[in-house]
Amino acid sequence: MKKTVYFLIVCLFTSCVSVKNYNENLEKPIAADKLKEDVNFAYLKLHQFHPNLYWYISKDSLDYKFDSLKTTINKPLKPLEFYLKLEPVVAKIREGHLRVTIPTRRLTKKEQKYLLTQKGLFGRYNFAIDGDQLFVLDNAEKVPNMQVGTEILKINDHPTLDYLKKYRKLITSDGKNQTFQKYYLAKSWSSFFTYENGILDSVKLETKYQNEIKTFYLKREKISKVEKKVEKVEVKKKQQQNKNSDYNVARKLYNRSLTFEKKDSSIAFMKINSFSNTRSAKFYKESFATLKKAKTKYLIIDMRNNFGGSVAEINNLYSYLTDEKLKFLNDIEVTSNKSMYHADYFNQVPNLIKPLAAIAYPFYLVGTAFSNKEKDGKHYLRANYKIRKIKEDNFKGKLYVLINGGSFSAASILPSKLKGDKRAFLVGEETGGANDGSVAGRYSTITLPNSKLKLPISLMLFQPNITFTNTEKGVVPDKEIIPTISEVLQKKDIELEWILNDIANQK
Repeated sequence: MKKTVYFLIVCLFTSCVSVKNYNENLEKPIAADKLKEDVNFAYLKLHQFHPNLYWYISKDSLDYKFDSLKTTINKPLKPLEFYLKLEPVVAKIREGHLRVTIPTRRLTKKEQKYLLTQKGLFGRYNFAIDGDQLFVLDNAEKVPNMQVGTEILKINDHPTLDYLKKYRKLITSDGKNQTFQKYYLAKSWSSFFTYENGILDSVKLETKYQNEIKTFYLKREKISKVEKKVEKVEVKKKQQQNKNSDYNVARKLYNRSLTFEKKDSSIAFMKINSFSNTRSAKFYKESFATLKKAKTKYLIIDMRNNFGGSVAEINNLYSYLTDEKLKFLNDIEVTSNKSMYHADYFNQVPNLIKPLAAIAYPFYLVGTAFSNKEKDGKHYLRANYKIRKIKEDNFKGKLYVLINGGSFSAASILPSKLKGDKRAFLVGEETGGANDGSVAGRYSTITLPNSKLKLPISLMLFQPNITFTNTEKGVVPDKEIIPTISEVLQKKDIELEWILNDIANQK
């Protein structure tokens, strides 16, 4: 018992020292020649692991940008200052999954415990962006002075548009399209702000609502015991009520749902906020059985603001939308037959089951070796993403898919395949993810030797089995409808309205 207590004390002390040392290193400038070594190292690893590095940028152009970056590093920089130089150059590769991890201050146990008792600042709201303007989209807690439609003009006397311009440079979509940035920035700008300014207990805001300008302080509030208890009960209730819909605690919504637009069940609406894959097989099995029993004629699948997720889930969903034995994805391209050995195998495994993961690791290596194949001088992993058996409950009616710039990764691959098969009619805005595929899947996280910045590099090129457009753009809708910021703030769903009118006209 004494040894156990002693061990725990040592671990706690070591952890505190580790956090302190890490945070101190974030404030230490790194010599310019060392940072240039990091730039060279990053480029080398990108070339080694990224399977389609020159998809959207030529080698000469990328070489020039990396060389130009090194010429701007003429004095020592702190890790965050170096990040703000390196990340915009990596973003020029125009791969939405590829970005340097921003260096952030680690929290002590005491700070973590304190934040658990506090409500957030900006994290309590959802936002919408129009150009360089930032608006409050949702205020579920009805915090004073933050009505839906409020524009945030300044934060701590600094113009909001300056923050948005700075952070937009750190974000890229796939290829040439520009639709993804505003959706991702609306979700992430407050995180960038916190990384830059630290965790604050209050901020001074200048806002505008209905032409009235206000200045006030937005402050953290303590979570009462009653509120914590009520929230815990509410979350548990939602999780139990619709288990297969997969309640997302962080976003306070279900990852997937199925409803009917008409009493006669002729029109169904399936909303998918994320391809989390948690209980998804059961959800789709039950949902499509319900659609078949209800003799539903029209199915609307909403993938707007879905940043992607599991390829296995979209492959399974696709199998309910076709009555042909088609291949969903091509074989997965990698840089070499050894690249998958560098994947972050243990990083995504919880500490409790890492011993089991270690036992299974040799089997992973053997499986990876046998899945490799070479064709025309390129290396591939054999993909099993194809329809082996036609689903009994596959949907045979008219299919509409709603997309926008927030449809990314897996939420671009599936619409691309459905459009390529001429199976669905797409409505909305060009997707943030590319039409012809995405470099995603497993990552190899590289640590730059001097700055210690993390660079996760996707190892796998996923491409739908379609005739490629080679436009370097996202999935383009059959009917483009882009709501104005006024319609967004008023929660007017003009894209869905168009589909319902189109169906009514058909009837």
